[in-house]
Amino acid sequence: MHSIQDRLPVSIIILNYNYARFLRQAIDSALGQSHGDVEVIVVDDASTDESADVIASYGTRIKACIRAANGGHGAAFNTGFAASRGAIVLFLDADDYLYPNAVSEIVAQWDGDVAQMQFRLHIVDERQRIKDVFPPPEVPFDSGDVTPQLLRRARYQTTVTSGLAFARSALESIMPVPEQEFRQGADGYLVTLAPLYGNVKSIEVCLGAYRMHGSNHSIFAEKLGQRARWRVEHDFHRLQALSHQAEDVGLEVPPDANLRDPAHVEERLASLCVDSQRHPVAEDSRLSLAAAGAAASMEMNVSLRRRAMLAAWFLSVGLLPRRMAQAVLSWKLVASSRPAFLARISKTIRYVMG
Repeated sequence: MHSIQDRLPVSIIILNYNYARFLRQAIDSALGQSHGDVEVIVVDDASTDESADVIASYGTRIKACIRAANGGHGAAFNTGFAASRGAIVLFLDADDYLYPNAVSEIVAQWDGDVAQMQFRLHIVDERQRIKDVFPPPEVPFDSGDVTPQLLRRARYQTTVTSGLAFARSALESIMPVPEQEFRQGADGYLVTLAPLYGNVKSIEVCLGAYRMHGSNHSIFAEKLGQRARWRVEHDFHRLQALSHQAEDVGLEVPPDANLRDPAHVEERLASLCVDSQRHPVAEDSRLSLAAAGAAASMEMNVSLRRRAMLAAWFLSVGLLPRRMAQAVLSWKLVASSRPAFLARISKTIRYVMG
């Protein structure tokens, strides 16, 4: 006899732009799920490579949504969701892939109070060799009712697009994604608003792979200032969206909530320190941001030693001469910039403090 969970329809929406070389593996991973009722939708955001040929080769096994003009991440999310029917919806970046048991595990742990489910991913290289876990195992997910964290600091511990599943009912309350503000990082919009409509549930095992390669948005080590500015502005867009949505459900978000979020303050400090001329917040100073970051660090849901070390890092960036502060920033934010001895120390610290 089959349970209700066995009959839950699930949609996997694959988001593709010029990732033909990875796309087949993403589609195969979605079609290969052990759960019985899965539809696979592939949204191609006006690719100029061989993606159309890859998609066409699957015929009616998938639902193809070919966009005539490139609209970015948010537009692809909206196109795929409009074409879907699942009670549970996953968005999968085309350069990532799911393990065969992913949907079955999600469905087995699903309940009526869940708005969003999140799970860890193996970080793999272009040849699918496992390099690490994301988020790192020593960083606990935030679960349950995360609204208090959202209202206080506009963020909680979650993950990236391919490690998320959403209740259709929650998505119907917050979509469409604003396409201009979220041309990149549309998952940030969803994870910020979905918890207003239910609980967040976390699965600790890895149910898929998050591929790191030279052309994805996660990698621009040589453009630290550009990355920091983008993330700061993205956080402002998320905060604005959260404030509007919270108001609709009778809640209020402090206008300075971002300053209680260590991840935001870190990027804001990087933006100011690396390229102060193009920093988006004129009134910021290194010292004020460092103090805010140190205070926010001490409220994190990690070990006391980890909190103390992060607070000390913030203060060092705020107080050191600019050139030294830039080096300390780079060592933390861009692993490839670390001297070999520091890379070894940071690995040791990570596991000792986990």
